Order: sequence, then structure tokens, then C-alpha cells
Amino acid sequence: MTNDQPTNPLTDIAFTSLDLHPKILDGLAQAKFSRCTPIQALSLPPALEGSDVAGQAQTGTGKTAAFLLVIFNQLLKPESKRHDNHPRSLIVAPTRELAIQIHKDAELLGSQTGLVSGLAYGGVDYDKQRKALQDGVDILIGTPGRLIDYFKQKVYNLRHIEVAVLDEADRMFDLGFIDDIRFLLRRCPKPAERQSMLFSATLSHRVMELAYEHMNSPETLKVEAESVAADHVEQTVYYPANEEKLPLLIGLMRGLEHSHSMVFTNTRAAADKVGRTLNANGIAAAVISGRVRQEKRQKLLKRFHDGEVPVLVATDV
Repeated sequence: MTNDQPTNPLTDIAFTSLDLHPKILDGLAQAKFSRCTPIQALSLPPALEGSDVAGQAQTGTGKTAAFLLVIFNQLLKPESKRHDNHPRSLIVAPTRELAIQIHKDAELLGSQTGLVSGLAYGGVDYDKQRKALQDGVDILIGTPGRLIDYFKQKVYNLRHIEVAVLDEADRMFDLGFIDDIRFLLRRCPKPAERQSMLFSATLSHRVMELAYEHMNSPETLKVEAESVAADHVEQTVYYPANEEKLPLLIGLMRGLEHSHSMVFTNTRAAADKVGRTLNANGIAAAVISGRVRQEKRQKLLKRFHDGEVPVLVATDV
């Protein structure tokens, strides 16, 4: 995780100028974070004062750090205490990969806080995750299905949640999780008795309806168009016939020297076909889809991240 990507421009606002606990500032310094990104500069001042926030920000703009710092600051207050090993903060993410990344960022940025974060997501480590939650976590991060599974087993309760976060809210609707989200939020303290933060690539009507239903008069914050990551990405559109798509893709990959590229498809069958075609043409590619086990998926993602696999083919979910 880095706050200094060229697609993630920094503002002049230093973290040291904000009302953050010294242990949080120590963690930021250790992670080499010094200045806020635009979404952090917008959301942190009101959120640190206790206001609910609904923020529009794309992935890669620093929103994860924004809500993590608010959570850390709240849970480090003297009056905040863990109750019978139940979580004090809930972060709900639409996908396993995002939940895992949020947890990694929480471990990095909260390294000096002493706060314990735990994961709950499907596919792997069922008993291991269950045991960790039973032992007690301060910050519970997970996907809706596994979170509800453990909740119904009474592994934890949500009565002591002080900060609730919904990340990539628009994706929750796209993936059909909205009823699960409402189930979880209704088990938390009432909106006026907790702080809530919501982030989404778009603050559409349905996202804002969710915000007004489960939040306490949230401040709506949007990163200006010129500041979001997409404006720093060169975009090109091609209109090939179906039979021309794979030859075009191979040509493009060879022109890019196929280093650290991602190819998205609509279906698992298409992902498999693209992967086979790229490999057959000497372009090393790994394929991730819903049929790939979570443990293998994480290993493939790590190999791609580390540069061992130059091309990753994936379904859009």
C-alpha cells in the first residue's frame, strides 16, 4: 500500500496537522505516509469530529486509509473499551480480495496502535477465522455472507459497534448483497449511536438512499473529477469483430511486452479461453474466476503482484 502513486496525487495537508492519536501518527510515519490524498483531505476533518461521511472515490485514491484512521482514532479514546471480545468496528467489503487488502492496510497503518483486526470471508480458513473472532477483535473486516454466518452462530454480536464502514457500496448492489448489508447494519446500534462511513465509486440514487436509511445525516463528499485516478490513465477503445478480438489482444500484449497487464472478461469460459490463447502464443498468463479456489486465487494474485506472472486474466466480478 502506498500514498505516493502518480495516479494518487497528494494535497498539502499533512497528517500531523490533523487531530490524530500519537500512536496513529507513529504508524503513518513508519509506513512513510506524510500527506493526505484528496479524499482523505475531504473526509478526515469531519469524520474525526464524529460526523457520518458518504464519500465518492474510486479504488486507489486512499479511501481505505481514510476510514481506517477514523476507526483507529475512535477506538483509541479512553472511553472506548472492548466488551466481552465483541468487535467495536465493522468494515463490510463486497469481495474477498478487497477485505484481505483492507486487513493488510489495517495491520500496516495500525501497527503501533495495539488494536486487533480480524477477517471473515468465504472460501478458506473457516475454523481459523471463527477461532480468531471468538478470541476477540477490535475491528471486524469481512464479506457479507461469512459475516452473517458467524453472527447467526453467535460467534460475535454487533451491539458494541462504534464505527461502521461500507466500502464500495455500489458493488454491493451489483453483486446482490444489499439485503445482507441491511441485515448487518440493523444489528448495529442505531445510526445516531454510532459513526458510519460509506464509500462508493458513484453516489447514485440507490447508494444515497442506503446512506440516508442507515446513517446519521451524512456529509456527502466527492473528489473532483480532475483528482480521481481515471483522469491519469490513458484510455483507448477498439471496435473489433468477435473473431478479431483475440488476435488484437495478442498484438497489444506483444506491443506492451506483456508486463503487468490485466485482461477482464464477462464469463469464466471466456477467461479460460483468453488464458489458453495467450499462453499458447508465448504470453504467460494466469486465470482467476469463480471456479478457482480462494487459496489458489490468493497465490495467483501474489505472483502477479510480485511480477512472476506478467498477465492476469479475470472475470469482472
